[in-house]
Amino acid sequence: MSGHAVPRSVYYLIFIALIVLTSVTVWVAFMDLGPFNDVVALTIAVTKATLVVLFFMHVKYSNKLVWAFVSSSVLFLIILLALTMSDFITRGTFPKTGGW
Repeated sequence: MSGHAVPRSVYYLIFIALIVLTSVTVWVAFMDLGPFNDVVALTIAVTKATLVVLFFMHVKYSNKLVWAFVSSSVLFLIILLALTMSDFITRGTFPKTGGW
């Protein structure tokens, strides 16, 4: 089996970056950013997921077929979220906050 050899230092740096981003997520969770709380949390989550997919799943060094499958998966996720949000927005009623 042949593959791209990645030094351990890269994995250690990615691990440290993931730990730092997790700490930032916890720190931001206790801050009141108003409507931007979700945006910041999702941005950090997407960044962490991208690092995991690129380095720990070895997609960065894979061929174009793997990139095509990853891209189609992300596209499918975007379509699924868009359809879900379009259904939620067109219902006209929003759930009340503060419990059941």
